[in-house]
Amino acid sequence: MSIEIIYLGKSKQKYIEEGVAEFLKRLSSFAQIKVLQLQDIKLTKNINTEIVKNKEAEIISRHLKPNSFKVFLDENGKQYSSKEFANFINSKKGFQDIQFIIGGVYGLSRKLMKEGNIIMSFSKSTFTHQMIRLFLIEQIYRAFTIINGKKYHY
Repeated sequence: MSIEIIYLGKSKQKYIEEGVAEFLKRLSSFAQIKVLQLQDIKLTKNINTEIVKNKEAEIISRHLKPNSFKVFLDENGKQYSSKEFANFINSKKGFQDIQFIIGGVYGLSRKLMKEGNIIMSFSKSTFTHQMIRLFLIEQIYRAFTIINGKKYHY
């Protein structure tokens, strides 16, 4: 199983980068995880939020694999408990690669999300797109510990 996390823009928070690196290291014994950072589009006086989302959608689309299971993260998506998320990951194990896509500052375009298999949310609360990177990677790690009966999830 291969898992790819696609996101836009660099994180300016060192603690997020350190957390992501730590969970990627822990995950290496469970699955092949690839993180793909793409260039985000900046808002200007000539580029509004919809144009930003559409341009970012074009960038992301170039990296979507036709046969992967695509999970778009959006605040209006389906929420999973950690055990439900582990069951979801386990259901793909050995059969299909998964791509998780995290939008930029303004989220993902609706048109792009139509290319996905699932739209997922972590909470009814809003978090920065940088924080969601860390939350997602931690939850993927938690899922693998649940699947493998390791003492991390209580």
